[in-house]
Amino acid sequence: MTQVEGLLRELAPQVLGFLARRHGQFDLCEDAVQEALLAAATQWPADGVPANPRGWLITVATRRLTDQFRSEAARRRREDSVASMAGPEELVAPGADVDTAPDEDDTLTLLFLCCHPAVTPASQVALTLRAVGGLTTGEIARAFMVPEATMAPRISRAKKSIKAAGSRFEMPPEEERADRLRVVLQVLYLIFNEGYTASSGEELQRLDLTSEAIRLTRMLCSALPDDGEAAGLLALMLLTDSRRTARTTADGGLIPIDEQDRTLWDREQIEEGTTLILATLAQSAVGPYQVQAAIAAVHSEAPSADETDWNQILSLYVLLERLTPNPMVTLNRAVALAQVQGPQAGLDLLATLDGNKNITETHRLDAVRAHLYERAGEPAKAQEHYLAAARRTTSLPEQRYLQAKAAAISV
Repeated sequence: MTQVEGLLRELAPQVLGFLARRHGQFDLCEDAVQEALLAAATQWPADGVPANPRGWLITVATRRLTDQFRSEAARRRREDSVASMAGPEELVAPGADVDTAPDEDDTLTLLFLCCHPAVTPASQVALTLRAVGGLTTGEIARAFMVPEATMAPRISRAKKSIKAAGSRFEMPPEEERADRLRVVLQVLYLIFNEGYTASSGEELQRLDLTSEAIRLTRMLCSALPDDGEAAGLLALMLLTDSRRTARTTADGGLIPIDEQDRTLWDREQIEEGTTLILATLAQSAVGPYQVQAAIAAVHSEAPSADETDWNQILSLYVLLERLTPNPMVTLNRAVALAQVQGPQAGLDLLATLDGNKNITETHRLDAVRAHLYERAGEPAKAQEHYLAAARRTTSLPEQRYLQAKAAAISV
């Protein structure tokens, strides 16, 4: 990411927050900010970054917004609302040298707004990346490998859903904040996971998405310094991302954690993530993201795969399953159980998932089952499930890895 790109992504939520708080129409303000960001991305590399970049963006975005308000079509649709919303002085853009930073935490408000329950989960992710992350529609479309013509209507529908729900640019009521925060954390978690293991395509990892998820989660932690789960999620991302450079071969092939060169792990990220999770576990009630971060920390502490404390990891998965029972947690618990009690114990636990379509329709159950059958000395069954997993995955690096595992087995 260039210096200009980084600055624009940092300023995007501040500028959008200022406009939305002042004018109240999130959809129109968001469009105006995107136009201002595109103008800056074109002009700043050539002309240089202005002395007050935030003021410059606010000025350009406000002019775009003013043009919309003054257009004939907009005037007919919004005559009453504009008249009551703003006086004539508010249709004049502030000078670019004026520091117009909002006093309130608009980034947090934006996150809550983008994760409104009226918006579908897929659209929550897209809208968060655009409104808070400052990504263009084209960048988001490329990240999720869909045409821009597909992503643009998705974002547009999300904004219309928020408007139809009567949402205002303000924090949700106190009684709704805990539930909405869970959605915010889940959206950031989804963005990171899609970047760390892309669900489809040629590349295993998407650095742009993992970096953006970490950046946005840092912002959330700054806004909510006492929230243990926000800190836990950031720790989890840092500890997981620390293994990024060791996860792939030179040609992009997948390297599982037990075969990775641990000298390539990012020790600074590990130290930051470990320090963060230890501090939050000592200060707040334990939540699912904190437990997952603790599991990642145990992996990070092991000098080698053979020295991993699987008993501790198994205990943490048991706790995680109590907090958030779901098939993916059970799948991971089966891996840990197999390390502690042997592959048959893991296979027996996997059998309890056979009726759950949330996991049987993915490649992961077959992949883990194949690994455990291989460890149990049943090569034919291992090969069968490796091939089944390869057929199910849409990630080409994972597909090639699973096919190679199947081919290496002598039946």
